[in-house]
Amino acid sequence: MHWPDAIGLLGVILILFAYFLLQAGRLRGNALPYQLLNAIGAILVLVSLLYAFNLSAFLMELAWLLVSIYGMARNRKRSA
Repeated sequence: MHWPDAIGLLGVILILFAYFLLQAGRLRGNALPYQLLNAIGAILVLVSLLYAFNLSAFLMELAWLLVSIYGMARNRKRSA
């Protein structure tokens, strides 16, 4: 396995793990750990896509990252 594939796989694992924790009731959707797992996962998948580009996957992960950043900014604004 090449390193871009390993990075992308790790990103997928982080995103799926975050979703599992959400469904299991261990994390809330607006919790920072959930948002960070999703953001980091999306970044890792995006890095892997730089080596094997796929437009639809790139747009999906970019949207996933932007939504995660929006959630983190919104929560930070609420707590300030």
